[in-house]
Amino acid sequence: MTETKEARKTERRYPPRFDLIAGNVCLDFVNTLDDRDRKDPDIKPKELLKTYLDLVRFGEDTGVLDSMQADRLYRRSDMDPRGAEEVLEWARELREAIHDVFWAIMNKRPVPPAALGKLNVDAQGAASHMSLVAVTRGPGKGGFAWKYDDFSLFDSVLWPIARAAAELLASDQLAYVRACSSKDCEWFFLDTSKNHHRRWCDMTRCGNRAKFQRFYARKKGGS
Repeated sequence: MTETKEARKTERRYPPRFDLIAGNVCLDFVNTLDDRDRKDPDIKPKELLKTYLDLVRFGEDTGVLDSMQADRLYRRSDMDPRGAEEVLEWARELREAIHDVFWAIMNKRPVPPAALGKLNVDAQGAASHMSLVAVTRGPGKGGFAWKYDDFSLFDSVLWPIARAAAELLASDQLAYVRACSSKDCEWFFLDTSKNHHRRWCDMTRCGNRAKFQRFYARKKGGS
């Protein structure tokens, strides 16, 4: 078991900046490029990871980083902005690799070798920073868990994301990875509903919009 935000029980300093609706951190990470697949040529993809600070904030919002780790990376990015920018580009490449792998699986297409290769490299790199530690308190006390050894490196925020993607691909939950049915959205999410018939990334986000559009169409058709 990898250490998670539930295990660490860190408290938020502020409300999340990102819409975390996916049910898995790697899928939330994919969703940091909004309007990715809009068919309207006038609507361009919206980059939510504009700076390295946005990437760190995503890590803190999702619980990948605690507040002390986030602050350490904020300070380091001030001292080495070029190094931070290089990891931001690396993060975007990882995000697109994760997207391409899961998109191919959902659409029953061959998985792009380059995308899977990128994910493999990052997941293996993350594993090199993990070690088994004894759990001394809280859930799992008396057992062992995987823990990352150093969150002071710029790319440390990516380690749990890459590992989450690899673990999801190798799990029985892979079949429940979905894309939102709204053509104006298509965000990824993990369908944990009882019957696995969930269609929308979030009912308040896209589900209600679709219901309104159907209602309006019926009313217009009946008038």
